[in-house]
Amino acid sequence: MRDKAYDAIKLRIITCVLKPGEYVNELQLSALLGIGRTPVHQALERLVMEGMVDIIPRKGAIVRPFSLNEVLQIAEARVVNEIHCARLAAERASDLNIAALEGVLAPARQWALLRNVEKLVLLDRAFHLELAHAAQNETLAELLRGLHERSLRFWFVSHGAPSQHDRVRRQHEAVLAAVRKRDPKAAEAAMRAHIESLRQDIAAML
Repeated sequence: MRDKAYDAIKLRIITCVLKPGEYVNELQLSALLGIGRTPVHQALERLVMEGMVDIIPRKGAIVRPFSLNEVLQIAEARVVNEIHCARLAAERASDLNIAALEGVLAPARQWALLRNVEKLVLLDRAFHLELAHAAQNETLAELLRGLHERSLRFWFVSHGAPSQHDRVRRQHEAVLAAVRKRDPKAAEAAMRAHIESLRQDIAAML
């Protein structure tokens, strides 16, 4: 039940149903989700650790507001680690890894045409996680997983921008093409362009 509460609350934060700066009432969430208050409380504690929720003394839990500084810090961390990850993936990815990446991106065009932002954000996360696995470095994959989770709300905002759906799809395909060709330099360049584009889009909105 704790995991169910966590997944449900997190999805609402990612998709801005629970808006940045909004106070979160445990009792109301419990009633909304049909889950006991203890699992809801535990889920919020986990989301605090992931940087999505803050606890305000004597006021309770609040969805962490968007912060340009946080966006820039996460982007800085991702530039260093994700570009290296793309290089390693181009050097080490197995045929199964490449097939998994292709499978993740297969429905991207459909979701872009439908403007299904929620599906596109989840696809975005799945692609980056698969790329991390393709790098064959679980320590790096775990580090990137944390950065991805903290980026999800920003991805959602970014995917809402005009033409961003197709642009992100093309950027992902460029990374995959470089990995498929076993071209580390091209993989680095494609990933750098992807992260920089995301950073600029979000910074312009905040």
